[in-house]
Amino acid sequence: MNKWDRQRLVGLLVVAAALLGWIGCGGETLDLGTVTGTVTLDGEPLEGAEVVFQPEAGRPSYGETDSQGRYRLMFASQQPGAQIGSHRVMISTFDVVLDEDDQATEIPERLPPRYHRESELREEVAPGENVIHFDLQSE
Repeated sequence: MNKWDRQRLVGLLVVAAALLGWIGCGGETLDLGTVTGTVTLDGEPLEGAEVVFQPEAGRPSYGETDSQGRYRLMFASQQPGAQIGSHRVMISTFDVVLDEDDQATEIPERLPPRYHRESELREEVAPGENVIHFDLQSE
């Protein structure tokens, strides 16, 4: 599965979760804030990192950094934003890509665990536009 297929799958899963949540909540909508920003590692833009905002209750929003380290969170495939409130933030560079022959290649994690599986990052999402930058340091 290449990077784009993985993003499409994540998007479909997010949409499916949104539909199930919407049905389960009697059609109520959630309040979202838009979230954009940059991620740097040791002062340099961090390209190709997955940024996940996980609220205390609810489902996460995802984004991926571009060549300038910029990201934009998506709540669903066509809906930008993240739930209003407190979030645990996880940022990871690990990936698995498949070549034309379906051979998997792992792209190793470049960040310390304190930014992903043992994340110490916490952020508050407010209504409206949120610009949140992350200046990460390697160990």
